[in-house]
Amino acid sequence: MNSTEPLLQVRDLRVDVGDRNVLKSVTLDVPAGALVVLMGANGSGKSTLGLTLAGHPRYHVVGGQARFAGQDLLALSAQERARAGLFLSFQAPPDIPGVKNNLFIRTALNAVREARGEAPLDAFDFLGSARAAAQQLGLPEAMLGRPVNEGFSGGERKRNELLQMALLQPRLALLDEIDSGMDVDGVRAVVQQVQKLRAQGTAFVVVSHYLQLIESLEPDTVLRLDQGCIAEAGDLELARDIARTGFARAADLVEA
Repeated sequence: MNSTEPLLQVRDLRVDVGDRNVLKSVTLDVPAGALVVLMGANGSGKSTLGLTLAGHPRYHVVGGQARFAGQDLLALSAQERARAGLFLSFQAPPDIPGVKNNLFIRTALNAVREARGEAPLDAFDFLGSARAAAQQLGLPEAMLGRPVNEGFSGGERKRNELLQMALLQPRLALLDEIDSGMDVDGVRAVVQQVQKLRAQGTAFVVVSHYLQLIESLEPDTVLRLDQGCIAEAGDLELARDIARTGFARAADLVEA
């Protein structure tokens, strides 16, 4: 990757879901180690952007470009994107019946390690790291041996996403409303984990409406997505304005 090129570079990205055009034109840059907050009303395309960048097959790119770490992101499979260091936390993490949490995460981690040229972790070494990370995140150790997200509460599912992120240590993490369903301690765990990984160089795109979380994350950039386009870009004051006036009022101000 050219040292001057942002880690993630998106240009005029247009995406259809089924017969509906959801992203009309999205352009953004995320430098290595940066934190970008993405805000927008329901249906504005925030989740579509994350799922598209992660390579979900239901999201069809009809135009534009996306580059990640110097590569054509759109030319890579979802697995190749993950191995390259892109991580997505789902807004509603699904169950994976019959697949134990620890096996799922270790398999993913070893695939990433292989792509980095690192040796795989055996079950013993992995469990030591996983138990320590789970304890830091307030996730009961017993959940490592249960099927992925099966019977987990909303907050436990989100903590499990944080656990995956903590162990995978991605280059870029897309967090889609990671705070929803979280209690106060869970939100604190989000902030601590983001700060820890960011200090190690991970970049973030965080979708959130929760001003207290956004302020705690201290973003470099705040973007407002509206009807599939980036309508405004600013700093923390933009998030505060949106929290104060609402999305409808923010849109009126731009049009005026």
